[in-house]
Amino acid sequence: MRTFHLTWITFFVCFFGWFGIAPLMPVVREDLGLSKGQIGNIIIASVSITIFARLLFGWLCDKIGPRISYTILLLAGSLPVMFIGLSNSYESFLLFRLAIGVIGASFVITQYHTSVMFAPNVVGTANATAAGWGNMGGGVTLIVMPLVFGAFVGMGYLDASAWRYAMVVPGVALFIMGFVYYFCTQDTPAGNLSDLRKADPNYQAKAKSGESLLSVCKDYRVWALFLAYGACFGIEITIDNIATLYFVDNFHLGLKEAGIIAGLFGMMNIFARALGGIFGDKAGRKFGLKGRIVILSVFLLVEGLGLMLFSAVDVLPWAIAVMLGFALFLKMSNGATYSVVPFINKRAIGMVSGIVGAGGNVGAVLAGFLFKSETLSYRESLFIIGVVVVGVSVISFLLSLPKTVEVSQPELQPAMEKIKA
Repeated sequence: MRTFHLTWITFFVCFFGWFGIAPLMPVVREDLGLSKGQIGNIIIASVSITIFARLLFGWLCDKIGPRISYTILLLAGSLPVMFIGLSNSYESFLLFRLAIGVIGASFVITQYHTSVMFAPNVVGTANATAAGWGNMGGGVTLIVMPLVFGAFVGMGYLDASAWRYAMVVPGVALFIMGFVYYFCTQDTPAGNLSDLRKADPNYQAKAKSGESLLSVCKDYRVWALFLAYGACFGIEITIDNIATLYFVDNFHLGLKEAGIIAGLFGMMNIFARALGGIFGDKAGRKFGLKGRIVILSVFLLVEGLGLMLFSAVDVLPWAIAVMLGFALFLKMSNGATYSVVPFINKRAIGMVSGIVGAGGNVGAVLAGFLFKSETLSYRESLFIIGVVVVGVSVISFLLSLPKTVEVSQPELQPAMEKIKA
């Protein structure tokens, strides 16, 4: 499906722009004279603004549809990516990094669009695959941006200028994708929202019957998923930021070797997140929504235990193996979370996606403060995070309380009977 592929490719480009500056930070640090505390603030800023952006764009998707919402985000988000090279101080760089963080709202639009484009029996797989292949952009960025930087150095630019010009590349890519997404996708299988409103006189009345933000916020299931996504995607962003430093400091590797290992963590999204959605759909077809919830809880539990084990391993081959092990369940937890989201409130998918997506960034911000602490080592911080993730896996079982409604199977039965006939 054209929309599916354009959605994940666009999300990939968004991740490329969002984290494009991350592998160039050693050069930026030297150029701007940044301290460890300032770098920590920059990392937190890059994910904190996304909390509010995801809430905003989740609401916009319900109002104007994903196609125009994505176009607005891509065109506006491309500007700080291209112009971050104008920074000449810590304060200006921090503001640009904060603005770039808005691009993280692309996740909510991606999940919204795939949720409305696919049927309930495969929506988890579609959501997880699109998000996973898009998240892979974070791993590719660690490899490609240093090459782009090196190309500018090879053309004769000094390091202080090369990193600035290198950031123009992902910015231009985002700008181009804004037009591609507008002209080559549609809001729903039936067409764009604007056309549907013109064709159906009752469409506006039907749209107004959707849930309000307040009613969505009153649903405890939304906040349970908020915590769950903070415990998986929030930790993924955190590991992306600290993995290279962790292996350099604890295993005395060079920057190149540590970067390759860190890249493996991000590249696992090519299949791991999709597996979470596939397992979620299989459990949903057999056991209903409760099956999807149990799968999510189990994945979170193993992720937490793996993080605790990873923090204690001091032999490099075993550390890599354990990292890939907990990364598998972490990314499957991401996919499993959004195999549940479309069934929580079908009249407010955008708002639910936005709140749950914001939870991922809240988790990243909280974890970032642990790693910024001068009194905690990276190993101790990872262990604490592992304990918290195990706790969240237990809380996620709240979703299986009586309020859970089996919405997928009854809706599928008439269609399945016709197919069989």
